Amino acid sequence: MDANDTRPNPDELLKQVEKEERQQLRGKVKVFLGYSAGVGKTYTMLEEAHQQKEKGIDVVVACVESHGRKETEDLLGGLESLALKEIEYKGIKIKEMDLDQVVARHPQLVLVDELAHTNAPGSRHSKRYQDVEELLEAGIDVFTTLNVQHLESMNDTVAQISGIRVKETIPDSVLDDANDIKIVDLPPRELIQRFKEGKVYVPDQAVSALQNFFNEGNLIALREITFRRAAEHVDEQMLEYMQERSIPGPWPAGERLLVCIGNSQALNERLVRTGRRLADEIKAEWFAIYVETPAHSRLSRKERQQALKGIELASTLGAKTSTSFGISISDEVIRFARKNNVTRIIVGRPTHVHWRERIFGSVADQIVRTSGPIDLIVISDLTPDGTNGGEREETPKRLLRRNPYWYSLWLVLIITIFCTIIRTFISPTNLAMFYLIGVVAAAISWGSWPAIFTATASVVTFDFFFVPPVMSFRVTDSEYLITFGAFLFVGVVIGLLVARSRGLAFAAQRREDYTATLYALSVDLASAKEIDSVLKTVGMHVSRSCHCRSAYLLPQEGMLKLAYASAGLKLDEKEMTAANWTFKTGVVAGKDTETLSSASIKYYPLSTANGVVGVMGIQPEEQEGFVKMEQERLLRAFASQAAVALERGQFWDRLCLAGVTEKM
Repeated sequence: MDANDTRPNPDELLKQVEKEERQQLRGKVKVFLGYSAGVGKTYTMLEEAHQQKEKGIDVVVACVESHGRKETEDLLGGLESLALKEIEYKGIKIKEMDLDQVVARHPQLVLVDELAHTNAPGSRHSKRYQDVEELLEAGIDVFTTLNVQHLESMNDTVAQISGIRVKETIPDSVLDDANDIKIVDLPPRELIQRFKEGKVYVPDQAVSALQNFFNEGNLIALREITFRRAAEHVDEQMLEYMQERSIPGPWPAGERLLVCIGNSQALNERLVRTGRRLADEIKAEWFAIYVETPAHSRLSRKERQQALKGIELASTLGAKTSTSFGISISDEVIRFARKNNVTRIIVGRPTHVHWRERIFGSVADQIVRTSGPIDLIVISDLTPDGTNGGEREETPKRLLRRNPYWYSLWLVLIITIFCTIIRTFISPTNLAMFYLIGVVAAAISWGSWPAIFTATASVVTFDFFFVPPVMSFRVTDSEYLITFGAFLFVGVVIGLLVARSRGLAFAAQRREDYTATLYALSVDLASAKEIDSVLKTVGMHVSRSCHCRSAYLLPQEGMLKLAYASAGLKLDEKEMTAANWTFKTGVVAGKDTETLSSASIKYYPLSTANGVVGVMGIQPEEQEGFVKMEQERLLRAFASQAAVALERGQFWDRLCLAGVTEKM
């Protein structure tokens, strides 16, 4: 598929149509987002509700907390309010929104205050946002209010800023799925003045609040977080709009950078650091991508490790990383850039240019030709002292033995010997067909360039040995020149087409294997409820798919302990140190990384939305083996699925201990 092809993917188009059909039946939600109590979220919501009523919209108040504020209570006048439902809990009557009454009344628009509110025990849903979800499914539009500190992803950040951990949180997806977000803003000093005047809390509560959570520094930080979170939502809406309408982009509404990772460690480090520095300067989101091609299988171990380290460095410095597989690096880079609305691409250009790059252009040149409005930043691999930062791992002699062009020469030689034997039975023109078979064989076995080389060598050899006068490059019959030209053209075209078809088939096979492997693991994990069976299942798939031994460490009694390991895999004190570091930081460590690299095992965090639940250690079965790039993606997917399964298993164990399963 051409990177310039902007036609929508049929599967994605079908999903989009189905999504639009669901949205037409579903209600719309507007969130009035603030950074603190007292900024005026409820007041603004009520004002807009009155505007909607004046337009003829059927508006109903399901639950609104006025907190005794007169101006808010005044706005409630003129709006229909439904009675709250009383729920008795431990002798106390608690008033909550009557969800059934709202659904039965079925207004066009309903007001539901405090989206993050926790419902009283005995309610249908434990959280109010779940009530709102039911209203939306019933086709009712909703206005609601929310403070940014109640988002789950903001919990740790808010706790770090204020020293207070917010207990009532909602998933970020609730805000992400909102149809509209309106920021209700008030400068921190004006808000503090409202606190002092008793307009937010009663005087005694206001003094305590100002001394703790609501000091000016905290409010400034929360206000900035609110603006950033709303901006992210707008970015996501813009990307969704572009994808719906197959707009190629980018739209320069905000800067986004993309760093292209290659196979040179020195160049990768310069690219990643430049990307991070530039992203900081222009306050931009940034990505890093590595594109595998069929030629990736011919890379040396060191080149593969350098690519992997480049991706890990980018992730460490804050980039969103991705690996992709394709026939053309430039096409995959441009496709990713347009999909993610990237405005600038940072790519490296080696100072040592291969002869193919001189003729057909480097990856950077190809990206320039297809990038359109996307800016391109090209960085060479020269170090500050002007020397080339790249290293060559293998000697010319080793490269010579592995070079497919030598195999091509041997193939031409074998065909020549065979044609010499049968030349008395077949005319010289028909002998050329055997060389054409050799071109196809070279294309299938080694790729397009060895096939082109084979076609050229075949023409020269055929002329020298079989065209009169033989043993000479002279041609007495000019018709042979047409034969040579046609043969060379057909050979080159066949070589290119066969090599491309081979690459596409290889890519399709890779994607199919990847999907099938993940599907098989998910099926096996679905039936594994106990933690031991989960770990054994994952370990079996790691061994079968990646040819690696694995170990799994889980926290027990405040310490990380080995829960399961493949046969022959032992963890000493050095290994436990690396595993503990991964568990505490949530970052990959150990062998072939920049952290605790003396370890013989590579450790991956088993992370869920609730944090790190364990550590997975991976060691290739080969003595000097390493985790390859294609295995890295699979192992990270395994780690993600294993983490979710472990969390489910731990929950199941707790149910068993509580005796709940006996009642189920």
